[in-house]
Amino acid sequence: MRILLSLLLLSTTSLTRAQDQDLDFPDYRSKKDNFVKINDKDIRADQASFALAAVDESIGKAVLQTVPIKDYTNNTMTFDNGNIQVTIRTGNFMPTKHKMMYSEKHLVKIDGKPYYGGNYGEMPHTTIEAVTVLVGKDTVPIPATAFFDLYDPKFSFNQSGTTRTRNAVYLSNDKHTFYIYMLNVENGGSEYTWVIRDKQYIRRVVDFGFLK
Repeated sequence: MRILLSLLLLSTTSLTRAQDQDLDFPDYRSKKDNFVKINDKDIRADQASFALAAVDESIGKAVLQTVPIKDYTNNTMTFDNGNIQVTIRTGNFMPTKHKMMYSEKHLVKIDGKPYYGGNYGEMPHTTIEAVTVLVGKDTVPIPATAFFDLYDPKFSFNQSGTTRTRNAVYLSNDKHTFYIYMLNVENGGSEYTWVIRDKQYIRRVVDFGFLK
């Protein structure tokens, strides 16, 4: 899947590692959560096997096992393998419920924070309302800070009349860690990954602007 997706994207666009976009307005987005900032060698190696922002380090990385997709609708997507269950729920972005900061006509911050996803400088359309994770009978709390500034996720796309998804839940080989992954290839590309290890939320990985 990773190889086919990469080939498909490379056939229509070029990848850039710099993540620089030619903006004529201030870009407040931080790169502290980017793949290149990951210091944990195990997380970095696993992420390189599926993340497009990590394609430079993907050579020789085996494809990780995934949790099957159970269902998805317009605003929810669920993965379930009988032990791990992940549900992502989205909602509509309501401008009246947020404080917007503009640079001239370009939106640069929402509620005082830079935002990710969609087309930076323009108002997003959808939000991530919740990420619910169950491992066995235990709930793994995912804090709102893991997704409150991430917008315009994509659950599915149509390819030759078939509904497909670029999202997945990947399992590490030692089964101690899994990765909830979302990819949107529109508007320069954005991908979000939440890392869960031993029933605890560890961190997020956020990359953007890697497709031109």
